[in-house]
Amino acid sequence: MPVGLYVVSTPIGNLGDITLRAAEVLRAADVVLAEDTRRTSILLRHLDIHTRLVSAHEHNEAARAGTVVAMLREGKRVALVSDAGTPLLSDPGARIVREVVDAGFPVVPIPGASALLAALVASGIEADTFAFLGFPPRKGPERAELLEEVASSPRASVLYESPNRVAKLLEDLAGSCGPARRVAVARELTKLHEEMVRGTLAEAAAHFAAGEVLGEIVVVVAGRPRDEQAEDEVDALAARSIAEALLAQGQPPSAVAKELRRRLGIARNDAYRIAQEAAG
Repeated sequence: MPVGLYVVSTPIGNLGDITLRAAEVLRAADVVLAEDTRRTSILLRHLDIHTRLVSAHEHNEAARAGTVVAMLREGKRVALVSDAGTPLLSDPGARIVREVVDAGFPVVPIPGASALLAALVASGIEADTFAFLGFPPRKGPERAELLEEVASSPRASVLYESPNRVAKLLEDLAGSCGPARRVAVARELTKLHEEMVRGTLAEAAAHFAAGEVLGEIVVVVAGRPRDEQAEDEVDALAARSIAEALLAQGQPPSAVAKELRRRLGIARNDAYRIAQEAAG
């Protein structure tokens, strides 16, 4: 196996999902960088692999990046894994990959399990195009902006969430997208208690609010329906007309945006954008 950094996907639950190539790479590597060496050691023992494990997590990634480049210069072959699934997707490793690329060494992807893709293909939601949004912010304007993005996007949106916060996320999504928007919530994918809850956001929010939730969670939200998008286009024309009239009366864009929100109930960012475009 040539010198390089090998980004290796590992099972998200069922250890039988390891690929033959992934096992070969982990066995042939000189070092395996692991987000949590204790968890990865379980997988390696299952495969009877005895490669040296070195931690590489969010708190030491900057230092590890330089160490990895030094290892590659020594002719070592390095594998990078996360706790489960495909590394770098809401997991550490991006800085290591970037510095290895900048140093001129090859980075080789070893495909395999991904909670994101497993949930998406089993969701029953149209996803020719989709946006992966990772873990949502817990509060503040960043969370509000993400909810607005999901609500307005014609694409499916995929999010990760912790079990103790999924009910709140679904409740907030129902408020921003409307309670009838379709959603699929995957829990404990590939594991013994795998569950896929499909329905409306209101139904899913009620389901997960009813009791204790355990396990890893992936939320797939359907894109905005075409009829709603058509209504938006009509609303945008009306908003532009109102904005131009208010600007002609001498009102500043900030006041125009506030008035658009009051009259039409449109999102803050959209109101500000329409006001600025009309003023420009």
